[in-house]
Amino acid sequence: MASQTTAAPWNDPGAKPLIRFEGVSKRFGDFVAVDQVDLAIHKGEFFSLLGASGCGKTTLLRMLAGFETPTEGRIFIDGVDMSAVPPYERPVNMMFQSYALFPHMTVEANIAFGLKQDRLPQPVITDRTKAVLDLVQMGKFATRKPHQLSGGQRQRVALARALAKEPKVLLLDEPLGALDKKLREATQLELVNIQDRVGVTFVMVTHDQEEAMTMSSRIGVMNSGRIAQVGTPVDIYEYPESRFVADFIGAANMFEASVRQSGTDQVVVNCPELAHDLIIAHNDMLPEGTPVTVMVRPEKVAISRDKPAEGLNWAQGVVADIAYLGDVSIFHVRLESGHRIEALQTNLRHTDERKLTWEDPVYLSWHPANALVLTK
Repeated sequence: MASQTTAAPWNDPGAKPLIRFEGVSKRFGDFVAVDQVDLAIHKGEFFSLLGASGCGKTTLLRMLAGFETPTEGRIFIDGVDMSAVPPYERPVNMMFQSYALFPHMTVEANIAFGLKQDRLPQPVITDRTKAVLDLVQMGKFATRKPHQLSGGQRQRVALARALAKEPKVLLLDEPLGALDKKLREATQLELVNIQDRVGVTFVMVTHDQEEAMTMSSRIGVMNSGRIAQVGTPVDIYEYPESRFVADFIGAANMFEASVRQSGTDQVVVNCPELAHDLIIAHNDMLPEGTPVTVMVRPEKVAISRDKPAEGLNWAQGVVADIAYLGDVSIFHVRLESGHRIEALQTNLRHTDERKLTWEDPVYLSWHPANALVLTK
């Protein structure tokens, strides 16, 4: 996750956000791309807008950049209403997935181009170009042209060009989408480290959950033009506020249930798919009979041939499928009701022998604190 050297400003009610969306909507004819978004992003954040294709995340980014005009609502950057500010006068710069480098120019000339357009003095252009090239470790490639660079190197040049203009906000639209998996993973960490050093606020659009979780200080999960939840990667993964977020971020086992009994620190629910009650740690009182969804992550589910100890939630079934991924194995267990539960087991030792295999009868168990009750 992105490093944060200062206290989280989003937890301070008195902190003034750098970027603020107020009731922002965008319609294209009858289609509502963005629907009444309220959002605050603070200085120095690495903030990601995460969602599936068509959820409105790129439209929201383009409105921030000034490439689209909100149908309703206002956008503020550093307290200034951007409604009448054209894109080229906004304190933002945008880095595209295609990188959009000039093929006939050297790396150095690509970076200096925007500074020359701003009519900065030549000594300033020279110093700033060298500084950002050193920052992205591309100084020795200054005289090369884009076709002489790898995808990762072109990505660094595009980043250097964007940072050279010293924007208050850097917008990144799927910036690593053109890279292969290994290079993308390495570049994620590099990008986070660079952002941490320069202190510029980054706002990134991505559909890649792992990318958002790795790089972000906070994530805004979008669904059908709305913000479904905003939080740190830990908040989003461990404490999703809705079934949509729980299902969208990572793998999740879910059970339909109804509240049987609710206390101050736990709730007992009836779960027909398991044919018995579940106990879940929960702080809110819920009326008896309230329909809920119980969520538990696969890595929090233990799998064994032995019946679990008292006090744990459990289920019984047979191993229907096994996915061996090297470092972990994922067991798909079929219950008598037909419902399937995933359990993730870390492979800690070298072995050719499987302790559990297909069609083995097994018990699954999890601690009440490792499940979550979702009411929406």
